[in-house]
Amino acid sequence: MFIRQLGYLVALAREKHFGRAAEACHVSQPALSGAIRGIEAELGVMIVQRGRRFEGFTADGERVLAWARRVLADCDALRQDARASPDDPVGSLRMGAIPASLPLVPMLTQCCLERYPRMRHEVYTLSATEILHKIGSFELDLGLSYLDDERLADFETVPLFRERYVLVAGDRSMFEGATSISWEAAAALPLCLFTTDMQCRRGIDAAFAAAGKEALPRVETDSMTALCAHVARAGLYSIVPHSALCMTDGTRQLPAVPMQPEMQRDIGLVLGARQPRGALLDAAVRALASLDLQRWVDAQVAV
Repeated sequence: MFIRQLGYLVALAREKHFGRAAEACHVSQPALSGAIRGIEAELGVMIVQRGRRFEGFTADGERVLAWARRVLADCDALRQDARASPDDPVGSLRMGAIPASLPLVPMLTQCCLERYPRMRHEVYTLSATEILHKIGSFELDLGLSYLDDERLADFETVPLFRERYVLVAGDRSMFEGATSISWEAAAALPLCLFTTDMQCRRGIDAAFAAAGKEALPRVETDSMTALCAHVARAGLYSIVPHSALCMTDGTRQLPAVPMQPEMQRDIGLVLGARQPRGALLDAAVRALASLDLQRWVDAQVAV
C-alpha cells in the first residue's frame, strides 16, 4: 500500500465523485479506481459502495478512511518537521473559527505572520460542530471556539479570551440614555440575532430563558458581517460578544451597552489531543497562547 493510494481515498471522500477525485489527484479515473481496489484486496474488506456512480463508503471503508487521514496528516507533519526548525516552521496552518470569533482571527494570524514568515494560513468560518468534526478527521489543524462544550473532553484546549455580551444598536440615541439593559427589556426590542444552530445563539437563548423570556428576532443570520450591517442600517438591535465591536461597519464602532445580568463565555483554541503535534502546529500554539487577547479587545472596546 502506497501513500498516494491513501490520498486517492481521501480525495474520493472529499469530492464524492470518481471523476472529480481522479482529476484532483492528476490521474485517470481507471487508475484511481484500480488503486482503491488494490487497497480493498490488500486489506480484505470492501471500502466503497459500488453502483453506477459513487454511493459512499461501507462501514469498513469509513474506518479505513479515518486511518488514511491520520496517516496522511502524520506524513505532512513529518515533511514539515524535516523542512524547518522549531523556530522557523514551514507550511499552511488550517484554522476553523466560529462566526462570533471572527474579529479575533486577524490578531491570531498577525501574531504568527510576524514570528514565522514561512507559515501560511487557511481560515474557514464553520460551526463548532463542523470544527470538531474536521479536527477529528485531520482536515483542520485547530479551531477557535467556545470552551464550555461537553464534546471537548477528547480534545486539547487553550483558553485565550473571555467574552461578555452587549446590546448593540445603529445609533446611541436608541438606548435612551441607558447604561445597561436587562434580558427582559431586550426581548421586547426588534432584534437581529445569529441563527439557532450557532453556539453563540444558544447561549443567548439560554440567558433569555433564565429571565423568563423568549427572543423572537426579526432577522436571523449566520454571518457576523450581515448582522452588523442590519444593526447599522436597518434600525435593528442585536446581542453580540463584545469582541464583535472590533468589527465595524467600515466607518465607526457600533454603540453598545452591557447586558444585565452579565453573561460571559470563554473562547480558546481547540486541537486534537495527539502528540507529537508537529513543528508547524506546535509553533502556532506557543505563539497564540502568548497573546494577551483580553487586554487588546478590552482596549478596543468602550462599553
